[in-house]
Amino acid sequence: MAVVTKRISPARWLAYTVVGLGGIVMLAPFWFMFVFATHTNTEILSVPPPMWFGNAFLDNVALLLQKLPYFWHNLGWSFYIAIAVTVLNLFFCSLAGYAFSMYHFRFKEPLFAVVMATVMLPAFVGMIPTALVMSWIGWMNNAKALIVPGACGAFGIFLMRQYIGTAIPKELTEAARLDGCGEFGIYWRIVLPLITPALGTLGLITFIGTWNNFAGPLIIFRDMDKFTVPLALRALQGTGQVPWGAISAGSAIAVVPLMILFVIASRRLIEGLTQGAVKG
Repeated sequence: MAVVTKRISPARWLAYTVVGLGGIVMLAPFWFMFVFATHTNTEILSVPPPMWFGNAFLDNVALLLQKLPYFWHNLGWSFYIAIAVTVLNLFFCSLAGYAFSMYHFRFKEPLFAVVMATVMLPAFVGMIPTALVMSWIGWMNNAKALIVPGACGAFGIFLMRQYIGTAIPKELTEAARLDGCGEFGIYWRIVLPLITPALGTLGLITFIGTWNNFAGPLIIFRDMDKFTVPLALRALQGTGQVPWGAISAGSAIAVVPLMILFVIASRRLIEGLTQGAVKG
């Protein structure tokens, strides 16, 4: 019996090549970050730069802690802010998405249009007004100045509205209402357990975005012990000779939790984005 071999067309080979090269370009910064974390400054600044791992990682970590004694505190502070913003986003965005999807009320569509219009505003437009408001209410140099404004976002409301409208039949909520379940009870006991893929998607996106936020902490925080990790690592560049090995080591340590989180939640991310994007 003859074996039929499937030939790959030149167009598909070209597509594979473009995607492969794009993947290499995207992964190159991560590779060099981990490689540079194991080399000294002299080796990093040499031409050509090192392409493989060295043995100076522990020395770079020691230098990082010497120049940045609050690093572990900065890391924990970043976790605290990112987790708080993520939890609040999951609650308020799912609550708003449920209301926009399942309820009919006056000015519903215009209000949703206003919410979505905020997506088109560049982030830097609100930086100065936000800083002024936080200064007026006495929240400067306080984590609340990042947590409260970030507690609910337009993208999260849109994602939840689309997903709930697709995954939750209205007959289910109406049956629960007839059985005597309260409005918040329907949301908490019925809706939330059925939208875990969307919650995982929004949680992952929100956590990574908050963890990598640089401009917000730069405006709000003044004390070194309250800097988030991106801001603390940037402060190292103003300490005389830039310790690139120590900065790379700190960046590698800060990226590892994000990589672990992405590996764990990547399936939920894809499922939430694809299932919520198609109206059943």
